Amino acid sequence: MLRRFISYYRYYKGLFALDMIVALLSSVLSVLSPALVRDILYSSLPSGAFKSVLWTLALILVIYMLQMGSTYIRIRWGHYLGVRMENRMREELFSHLQDLSFSYFDKTKTGTIMSRITNDLFNIAEVAHHCPEDLLISVATIAAAYIFMFSFSWELSLVSAIPLPLMLAYGIHFNKRLKEKNRAIRQKIADVNVEAENSIQGIREVKSYSQEGFQKKKFGMSSKELKESRETMYGTMANYQAGISFMRDFYYFSTIAGGILLIAAGRCEIYDLVTFVLYVSVVLPPIDRLINFTEQFSQGMASFERFTEIMDIRPQIEDAEGSAPLAVTDGEIDYKDVSFSYESDGREIVIDHLDLHIPGGSKAALVGESGAGKSTIAALLARFYERGGGVITIDGQDIDTVTQKSLHDSIGFVQQNVFLFDASIKENLRYGKSNATEDEMWDALRSANLYDFVASLPDGLETEVGERGTRLSGGQKQRLSIARVFLKDPKILVFDEATSSLDTESEALIQDAFDRLAKGRTSIVIAHRLSTIKDSDIIFVIEKGRVMEKGSHDELMALGGRYSRLYSIKG
Repeated sequence: MLRRFISYYRYYKGLFALDMIVALLSSVLSVLSPALVRDILYSSLPSGAFKSVLWTLALILVIYMLQMGSTYIRIRWGHYLGVRMENRMREELFSHLQDLSFSYFDKTKTGTIMSRITNDLFNIAEVAHHCPEDLLISVATIAAAYIFMFSFSWELSLVSAIPLPLMLAYGIHFNKRLKEKNRAIRQKIADVNVEAENSIQGIREVKSYSQEGFQKKKFGMSSKELKESRETMYGTMANYQAGISFMRDFYYFSTIAGGILLIAAGRCEIYDLVTFVLYVSVVLPPIDRLINFTEQFSQGMASFERFTEIMDIRPQIEDAEGSAPLAVTDGEIDYKDVSFSYESDGREIVIDHLDLHIPGGSKAALVGESGAGKSTIAALLARFYERGGGVITIDGQDIDTVTQKSLHDSIGFVQQNVFLFDASIKENLRYGKSNATEDEMWDALRSANLYDFVASLPDGLETEVGERGTRLSGGQKQRLSIARVFLKDPKILVFDEATSSLDTESEALIQDAFDRLAKGRTSIVIAHRLSTIKDSDIIFVIEKGRVMEKGSHDELMALGGRYSRLYSIKG
């Protein structure tokens, strides 16, 4: 895992080298100033070499300026290193997510995926920049400082070093506890946000059922838990801050006390004690870095592990070697002995040895009770899911042997739950054809019976539709999706219960637009209201993933079987 993480540095070798060089330079510079102060107190000042004192003071000032420059470079370009690694990983992750099959998204919450893209990658960026830098600065500064200190007085160095392991152990222990408390608080904040969001979004239901009191009680419980979590965290923080503050003071105390005793015993000079007090202030910041390093590194590696978990998932459906583009001529569709289950163990069979033939250019309807497998049959045609068995062909071409892109380009979906992006009408239309001209868009809107509505809007095609198209009615969203398919101009259409929840007027407009769109194409209609598919060339009655009846409307009504009963209920 660590080796895989380190491999990302190869893309930014220059930035990494610059960061490490500057970090090392910063460490070396930080330990020089106390040594120069000691030289003034030990040599220049007693000998009266005031010119030498001035030159040494000037050198210390130059060192401070160099440290300022190295800090600027380290913070700016070091963060650039982390940000660029984060950006590369984010693009790789997003690209990989685009290639994953529907089965992954069926089982994974959107919030989990978003957390990987944002929070986890931010943690990784922080680790990528800070951890190597903090480790180098801490080790180099402490080692260099004690090399100088031992050269001045090994006895005082030993005395001053006594609190360091205690500080480190105490800091790491409490830092970990603080991180745990903060994680708990973040979870409680998320719970409070969820409660507030649910209540606000469902305010109409809350008021219509007179449940304001219940919502207040639920929110109050979540808010109380957040308050208690924060109070617990601040208690832990108080223990940590008080303890680490005492240990910092004890570090100074042990150095000063040890120095005074050694001076009294004639084993140390006053200028050495002054120098050591200066070195204490040099050593303390690296101790803080080491304390933070351990927890930050573990968090970063946990985030990177979650990142690699997704990156290691292979798409369930991939193009076979040597796949060729699909060439649709008539649009004839055949399902031969097709079986499918959403679970890999095959326990819950959705499609069971299905045989189905749709002639090219015809309008076929799939009807049946909810859960019969109608939408799944359409999804298998686009190879959104991998079949458990059987063959599906389009104009005699096995869909497993053609590229997925060409297959998806050849099929246009109009679904019941239309998804519109939070963008303009123009941008949503361009999902059908990315290089569509405005004239082509207006033609598509006219064909979809939406031209007059969009033309009446002040911003026309530039009108924002809102999140998931909230600024449009259900019928308008459906017609916009149909206009998008007009621009795509596929050879095969799937109309999946697209009018089931609309009023009669909207349904009529959409049905008229769909009939116009379906002309000259093979179309599959999954119907909720059976009256809308009476004119279909062939109707398949689906039950438990199998074709139980097929024929025209009149033929099936005359049969007096399943279709006739469904029509009497849903007609």
